[in-house]
Amino acid sequence: MQQGYESAERVRDAEGRQYHIGLAPGEVARHIMLVGDPARATRVAGLFDRVELERRNREFVTYTGEHRGLRVTVMGTGMGSGPTEIAVIELCQVVERPVMIRCGSAGALQPDMQLGDLAISQAALRLENTTCYFVEEGYPAVADPQAVLALAAAAAADGQRFHVGITATAPGFYGAQGRKIPGFMPREPDIVARLAAQGVKNLEMETSTLLTLATLRGFPAGAVCAIYATRHDNVFITPAQKDAAELACVRCGLEALHTLDAMEAARGASPIWHPGLPLRR
Repeated sequence: MQQGYESAERVRDAEGRQYHIGLAPGEVARHIMLVGDPARATRVAGLFDRVELERRNREFVTYTGEHRGLRVTVMGTGMGSGPTEIAVIELCQVVERPVMIRCGSAGALQPDMQLGDLAISQAALRLENTTCYFVEEGYPAVADPQAVLALAAAAAADGQRFHVGITATAPGFYGAQGRKIPGFMPREPDIVARLAAQGVKNLEMETSTLLTLATLRGFPAGAVCAIYATRHDNVFITPAQKDAAELACVRCGLEALHTLDAMEAARGASPIWHPGLPLRR
């Protein structure tokens, strides 16, 4: 290793500290929550029983601590598939056998979905192209079924309205999501209607990247998003509604991480937890 970083491909220092996220082995828990907004990461850390590490490097804001006896890391990754790719890949260099849950925000595409509802992803339509540099264009971005069950159980236990289905991951917020802004008319103005007609539940900017990379690497991952916009009637969430929806979303994610930990302990030699196996909490 040259002085400084290992190479132009593996940009890490002698301690294994990753260039973009600024984290080294031992500083990240196996159970990880990814959020887009760095301020949301700080809010999640406020729910921890204790915080052992706080790290800010570039746009990445990370806290590692303990939540009800489970060591957890939360990272604010910023917006979009590019930063998500960096976060996921570099996290995988510093922690063995990760478990990742994305807690984000999204726009609802179906008329039965309301502001503040939770959308749990079974899979994601890869409208972004970041993942095309790893897998074929038709490669599915699928959530771990255990993560889907864990998130649904957490939302139900918390009394939250939730929906389960297909998420679409766009490469941007405006044109890629069909928003008609004066001076910046989208090339595909009907994209929301098209996706809605195909039964897609929600539209956001990160989930397919996480799910594709998780499948490629072989670790469990899932995603839950709070609904901040209802595209069918063109309404955006109020600040008060946003605060409550964000809290519900991160509570769901934290509880799901606990459930995934219990599922792992209960499954024994089975490759996956299923309802035929006991689950002790």
